[in-house]
Amino acid sequence: MVAATFVLAVFGWGVGFYGPPIYLQMVVQRTGWSVALVSSAVTLHFLVGAVVVANLPRLYRLAGVPAITVTGAVLLAIGVVGWSVADRPWQLFAAALLSGTGWVAMGAAAVNAIVAPWFVRARPAALSMAYNGASVGGVIFSPLWVMLIASSGFAQAAVIVGISMVITVAVLSVVVFSKSPDGLGQFPDGAWLGYGVPPTTPSLAAPTVGVSLWRDRRFLTLAAGMAAGLFAQIGLLAHLFSIMVPVFGSQAAGLLMGGATVAAIVGRTGIGWLMPVSADRRLIASASYGVQIIGTLMLLTTGGENAAAMVLGVLLFGLGIGNATSLPPLIAQVEFNKADVSRVVPLIVALSQATYALAPALFGIARTVSNPAVFILAVAIQFLAVILFLAGRHKIIASGQSHRSF
Repeated sequence: MVAATFVLAVFGWGVGFYGPPIYLQMVVQRTGWSVALVSSAVTLHFLVGAVVVANLPRLYRLAGVPAITVTGAVLLAIGVVGWSVADRPWQLFAAALLSGTGWVAMGAAAVNAIVAPWFVRARPAALSMAYNGASVGGVIFSPLWVMLIASSGFAQAAVIVGISMVITVAVLSVVVFSKSPDGLGQFPDGAWLGYGVPPTTPSLAAPTVGVSLWRDRRFLTLAAGMAAGLFAQIGLLAHLFSIMVPVFGSQAAGLLMGGATVAAIVGRTGIGWLMPVSADRRLIASASYGVQIIGTLMLLTTGGENAAAMVLGVLLFGLGIGNATSLPPLIAQVEFNKADVSRVVPLIVALSQATYALAPALFGIARTVSNPAVFILAVAIQFLAVILFLAGRHKIIASGQSHRSF
C-alpha cells in the first residue's frame, strides 16, 4: 500500500504540481500570450483543486477510492493535453479546470486518505515514505517534461505521460487501492485478527459536530499554520532558482534546487522514522520551520556574495519542505477524533492550496522591490506559521491534555 501510494504521489505531484510552471513556459512560447494570462490559468488550476479536495471525503463515500483515483488521473491527463493544444484562452482555462480537478485525487489529502486506514502507530513512517513520492515526482518529472517536449513536442509529450499515468493508476487502483484492512482480516499496522490490536496513538478530543470545526482553535491554528508555511515555501521556491542563477549559473543552480529536494526527502524521512509516538507534533513542526528560517536568513545575509553559505541556506530550507505537507495530517491524527480526521485533513489541504496559489504573485511583487525583500517576506510568514502552531499547542496544554500524557 505504501509503495503504491508512493507511485501515485510521483505522478500526482510530477504532473499536477511541478508540471504547471513548465506548462506555463511552453504555452507562452507556443501562443505568444502574456505571462499574466497564462499565470492566471495556473492559479485557476490550484484554486479549483482546493474546492475539489475539500469535498474529497464525500466523493470517496459516493464512488469509492479506486474509482475517484482513476477518474482523477483521467481528468488530469485530459487537462494536460488541453494545455498543450489550446489555441484560445477559454480552451486554456477549460484545461486548467480539468487538470486542477484531477490532480487533487492524487495529491496530499488523497495520499493521507489512502494510507490512514492501514496505519495508526506507524502512520508517521508510512506517510513520510508515501509523501516522498511527491519529492521524487519533482526530481523525475521536471527534467522529464523538458526532455520529452524537446524531443517530441508538448502535445505528444502530454499524450505519452497522460497514457502512462492513467494505465499505472488504474492498475494500482484495481490491485492495491481496492483492498482494505477489514477485507484482509487485519487491524491497522499489520496486526492479524486473533493476535491483539497494536497500541495506538489516542486522539485529544471527542468528535466535533457540523460547523464546530470553524470554532475549534486547534483546527483554526492547524489550518492557518499549514497555509502560512506552504505560502512562504511555495512563494520562495517559485523565485529561488532565478535568484540563484546569477551566482551559480543555470546548471549549478538546477543541481542546487535538486539538492533542496533531496534534503526534503531526508528531513521528511528522518522525522517519520524517528519521531516517538508520544512526541508533541506541533513542537516538531515548529522546529522544522525554525530550521527553514535559519536557512532563509542565511540566504538573506549572504547578499549573493558567499556561495558556500547560500548552498547551506538552500539545504537547510530544503530540510523542511517535505514536513510542511506531511506533519499537519499527523498533528490532526492525535488532536482529533478518528471520525473527524477524514474531514480535517482535506479541509486544511484545501485551505492551504487556495492560499499558496497566490504566493508566487505576492513574492513576485516583493521581488520588484529587491531580492532581499523575498527572503524577508518568507521569514516573516515562516515565523507566523510557528506562532500559529504553538498557539494551538498552548490551548491543548491549558486544557490538561498534553501529548506528554500519552
